[in-house]
Formats: sequence, structure tokens, C-alpha cells
Amino acid sequence: MPTHTLTPSVVLERVSFAWPDGTLALADVSGSFGVGRTGLVGRNGSGKSTLLRLIAAELAPASGSVATSSDVAYLPQRLTLDVDRPVAELLGVSGPLSALRAIESGDADPRHFDAVGSDWDIEARSHAALTEAGLAPDMLDRRVGELSGGEAVLTAIAGIRLREASIALLDEPTNNLDRDARARLGAMVRGWRGTLIVVSHDVSLLELMDETAELYDNELSVFGGPYSEWRAWLDSEQDAAKQAEKAAAQAVRREKRERIETETKLAHRSAVGKKAQAEKRVPGIIAGGRKMSAQVSAGKLRTEARGKEAEARDVLDAAGRRVRDDDTIRIDLPDPGVPAGRRIATLSDDHRSWVVQGQERVALVGANGVGKTTLLERLVGSACHNSASNGGGVPDAPATTGEASQDADPRRSHGTAELHTDRVGYLPQRVDGLDEDASVLENVRAAASAVPVPELRNRLARFLIRGAAVERPVSTLSGGERFRVALARLLLADPAPQLIVLDEPTNNLDLDTVGQLVDALAAYRGAVLIVSHDDAFLERLGLDLKLELGRDGGLTEL
Repeated sequence: MPTHTLTPSVVLERVSFAWPDGTLALADVSGSFGVGRTGLVGRNGSGKSTLLRLIAAELAPASGSVATSSDVAYLPQRLTLDVDRPVAELLGVSGPLSALRAIESGDADPRHFDAVGSDWDIEARSHAALTEAGLAPDMLDRRVGELSGGEAVLTAIAGIRLREASIALLDEPTNNLDRDARARLGAMVRGWRGTLIVVSHDVSLLELMDETAELYDNELSVFGGPYSEWRAWLDSEQDAAKQAEKAAAQAVRREKRERIETETKLAHRSAVGKKAQAEKRVPGIIAGGRKMSAQVSAGKLRTEARGKEAEARDVLDAAGRRVRDDDTIRIDLPDPGVPAGRRIATLSDDHRSWVVQGQERVALVGANGVGKTTLLERLVGSACHNSASNGGGVPDAPATTGEASQDADPRRSHGTAELHTDRVGYLPQRVDGLDEDASVLENVRAAASAVPVPELRNRLARFLIRGAAVERPVSTLSGGERFRVALARLLLADPAPQLIVLDEPTNNLDLDTVGQLVDALAAYRGAVLIVSHDDAFLERLGLDLKLELGRDGGLTEL
């Protein structure tokens, strides 16, 4: 695999890690990351987030070592915030900023000077960082709860840049970002200095990387180029591997056929010799000599034939190991039996209404903070209390990393929504309704109590949740694994939902699983309503209707 040679700033030596229940997350992973921007990719559950947490020293390896050349800053995939804290704390400057202001007010305590250090321009740099994140400088003294989820993520990333950490780790940073925020993040990434390692499924972000690292089957490999170049290389390599496997399989069949022909010839020779000896056509001493010579010759031929076949099989095994035999999710959605003209829901603003009916696919888009999630919650409202008909629940309080603060303003008008069915499957963006301490199987059984356990296990296997994995606590799952469990819980509802409502479903999915979700939704014979900032995903769904929710609560058909 082609790669650039860069000075290593992170070195992993045979790193292994297991969760408290004994589930192995990583085994003997070795590799390194150099200075520059690296996109870390891999299938859900491959251990990408765990690897970042090990580098950040949030977790300790069970064996092996992780060495970093300097300080590390880490943005987790699920940013948990205290909404009452000041934005300065999210930026990571509350200490020196408070000390600076105390000095400016006349407090000459030496501790303040120690806290400030050389950061006498910290307030000016903080204002610049907020501007870079798309916020006004006066937000520095306001509460985190006044930020949208995307603004909070961008502010946290701006804080990492402000602190000038030599090594920065970002785990799915675009999950809560709208289009404008993604553009601002892209500008930050383009000008990043030092070592930046980004776990993401966002192709546009991965295209900004200098290198692409893949964690696959506990092997970490690094390619010198962005995602598209790595993907083209991988596809080419896999095509070559499949051709090599095909050629090797043909060679095995050829050698097996030649071995059988050799055995047939030797059997024929032996039969001829025995017949001649029986008819006494040659003297006994000569016949015995010929028999011994024939046996030696036959042994050599058999050994040679079997050796060639064994060598061909070894080549086939080696070629087969190069070919990836990845499991794929088989998401077969139930048939809810929705007639084409069946009214499912109505979305309205002060001027117009749109009726969702039959098997229509509808997307709701708009900037962070305009109220898309609130509109969904109003739509599913009463249905969300029926655990048999949905994959989660409406959050009791505003989410700390979403659109909460602006959605919660009662003075703002919103679009309205009305259901015409009580069979709704709802998968929220951040609150998936899963019991953290309960096992996967227990969580799914809570929504499908009438389904026998063996059948539940069979259905979970179709989501690549097999064997002992169904007994794992939900708290140990990756974002993508959690999504699969929540989706399985939703789809096992009885009766099947007539409307599936998904809020940013691609946030925690690897690129292959996104494709499988697209295929599954294409085959689903009910209505689908989706909120997403992922334009590429929406384009693949074959939408019947796309509505944009504005900050004034109005809906516009796009």
C-alpha cells in the first residue's frame, strides 16, 4: 500500500483492549500516525473510537503500548455538556481568562499571574476562535445551553486549535453539523497544524486528509492520499485479489485433475504388470525387478502430483486471504401493507400543508437550530409512548448536543405536524431509548416481547449481532452498533410501522452500512420521513418530497 513517510507522532505497539465483560475490542494492533491530517476509516465496530480513546489516554491498553510525541486533545463522538457552564469553559480558556480579568480588575494575587502565564492575549484569541466557529465574540460569557449542537461541536474544535495541542483527535465531528457548519469545519481542517486524526464517515471531510488510515481486522494500515484515492486503490487491489483467487482455484482444479489422471495411469500399469506376472510371460526374477521399479516410480509420481496439488492449494489459501469476505447487514424491512392513497401524516405551516401518503419518501432539511427535531417530536408525540411501535422515545429534556436551545424558545413559531396512523417507528438522533445497563437482547425483547428468544437471536444476526454479542451491555457498543440495535428494536415491532421517522440516521454509520440502509428503505413498503444534512444520502433515496424548515417556522418545498 503506498504511503507517505512522515515523522511518527503516535506509535502503537501490539495494543490490545477488552471491555469489562471480556469482549475483545482490539487485538495486537500496531502502527503509527505522522504529522499531518489523517482520516481513520473502518467498519462499525472495528475499534476506531476505542483506538482514539487509547491514544487520548482515556482508556488503558490491556497489553502493548501507546506512545505520543506531545500533548493530546480529544473530541469525543458524543459530546456531553453542562448547559449552564460558560462558553469559555467549552473553549478551554476559562482558567487563564478568569485570571486575566481578575488582574485587570486590580487583583494582584500571584496565582492569577501563574494562571495567565504567557497568554495575555487570550481574550482576543478567544474572540477570534469564536468567529472561526461562526459565533459572535460576546458568546464567550454566555451559557453553553445557548448554543446549538453544531455550534457546540465547532466551539469545542476551535478550543482545541486555540490550545495548540500538537496532536488532535476528532471522533465523527460532522455528526451534528449543518451545511454551513460543515463548511466552517472544512476551513479549520485545511489550515490545521500538527497531527490531526479524524474518525469520520463524511466523504467530503475525508477528502481534506493528507493520508487515509484503515483499521481492518485488527490491522492498521496507512495510505498516502485522501479517501477517494484510497478507495480506488482498495477496489483495484480487491479486483486483483479476486482474479488471483480465481486463477488459483483453477490451478487447484487442474492439479487435482492431473493427480487423478496420474493415479489412473498407475493403476492401469499395475494391472498390466500383475496380468503379465500371472500369465508367466516373463521370468519371475525379472517380473519382481520390474514390480519394484514400478512401485518406486509410482511413488515418485504420486508424491510429485500430491505436492503440486498441495502447492496449488497453498497459493489458493494465500490468495483467498487477500480477498475481503466482509459480512453485510441484511435489513429486510417488514411489509406494513400501506395502500398507495393511505394518508399517513400532514406537515403544515401558516400558508400551506403537505400530505404524506402511501409509500412516499419525504426529507426535512434546514439549518441547525430551526426546529427540525422538535417538529419530528411533535409528529410522533403520542405514538412515542407506545414502546411496541417505535425504536426509541422523545427526550424529556433538550439534548445537549443538538438543536435544543433554539428549539425550546416558546416565542418561535414552528411548522406543525399531524399523524393519521398510530403505527410509527421513530429513531431519534441522540436519544435512542436504549437501556445502557441492559444487554442487547434485553433491549430488543422490551420492544418485541411476543417474539421467541431464538427467533430474536436469528433476526439480530441479520444485523451482524451474533453469539455472545447479544449479551453485551449497550454501554459498551460503538455508535454504529447502537444504531443497529435501535434499528432492530424498531423493525421488530408488531404490527409493522406504517411510517418510519429517522433523525440524522447516517451520523454513526460506516459507508457500507449507509448503502445497505438506502437499499432497505428503497424496498420498504411504507412511508419514510427523514431529517438529514447528508445530501449524498438523501439523493440516493429517490425522494418524493423535500421540505426546508426556515428559522421563522415556515416550510418551503425544494
